[in-house]
Amino acid sequence: MSEATLLKSIRGAASRRHTADEAKRKATDDLREFVRQAREAKVPITKIASEAGLSRQGVYDLLGERPSS
Repeated sequence: MSEATLLKSIRGAASRRHTADEAKRKATDDLREFVRQAREAKVPITKIASEAGLSRQGVYDLLGERPSS
C-alpha cells in the first residue's frame, strides 16, 4: 500500500475507534442509570448482575458503592 492509502486507513480506523469509545461511554452511562433505578426499585443485586452480564462486584463498582455486609 502507498503511504497515502495507509494514512487514510489509519485515519479511518482512528475515527471508528473514537466513535466506538463514545458509544461505549454512552452505553455505560445508560447502564449505570438503569442499574441505579433498579436498585431504587429494590431489584436484587444478583438479578441486576445477571441481566447486565456483570458480577455482583461489577454492579457495585458501576454504581461506586461498597457491597453491604
